[in-house]
Amino acid sequence: MTRRHRPYRWAALAAAFALAFTLAACSSGSKEGAQEGKSTLDLIQERGKLIAGVKYDTPLMGYKNPKTGEVEGFDVDIAKALAKKILGDENKIELKEVTSSTRIPMLKNGDIDIIVATMTITDERKKEINFSDVYYTAGQSLLVPKGSPIRGIEDLNENTKVAGVKGSTSVKNIREKAPKAQVLEYDNYAEAFAALKSGKVDAMTTDNIILMGYAQQDPNFELVGGLFTKEPYGIGIRKGDEKFTQYVNDFLKELRESGQYAELYRKWFKEEPPAE
Repeated sequence: MTRRHRPYRWAALAAAFALAFTLAACSSGSKEGAQEGKSTLDLIQERGKLIAGVKYDTPLMGYKNPKTGEVEGFDVDIAKALAKKILGDENKIELKEVTSSTRIPMLKNGDIDIIVATMTITDERKKEINFSDVYYTAGQSLLVPKGSPIRGIEDLNENTKVAGVKGSTSVKNIREKAPKAQVLEYDNYAEAFAALKSGKVDAMTTDNIILMGYAQQDPNFELVGGLFTKEPYGIGIRKGDEKFTQYVNDFLKELRESGQYAELYRKWFKEEPPAE
């Protein structure tokens, strides 16, 4: 009896395993599979929520306020305005933390719908993702302790340690413009700034608006050297999603024309936005 029914038992087990595998594959591939043939815009509308990748460690742009626990900044407000445009409510948004090195992988994996995270538009990055039109233009600079002998990139030599962040254009730029300097890479801006405060490095480099936020937090530090690069920020969008890219570009145009862009700019940077 046992021998006679053994094939049926194995067949049943095989069927069960096949079903489990199929369900697991559907589940694990749901993010990518759901995206095939659909614009991100359609997915957001179906879900009823925009999932935006933002920084948590970048004052003025994307920063988790330790006092309130809220994530705030210019980038965050831009993302909220997009959620309102798509879904009619700026609160229909989930803010997920990204860093310079994780933001593109998270977008490509389907963990987030967009990147609004001080991301410079570059030809290299365009090979992996789409970008919106420029919504903010920054420039790379240096942050040093007040009284530091470092006044610009010309003062960075073999005895100078400079903190940068992994995955950022800033690290590549500083190595090109100050090849003798020792560049130490950190996972995020908070770690880089902590290294500067503790004296492990002599300077920190990234975009001026990011450094400005840290200088506002601690008046013992200052920006020096002016701007030695141009960093046009764009919103990161899944590669090939032209429908959503156009939608975001139209949104940015409307934001400027309505005056809301200038309002947000003044709110965070305490000055008028540059002329078009």
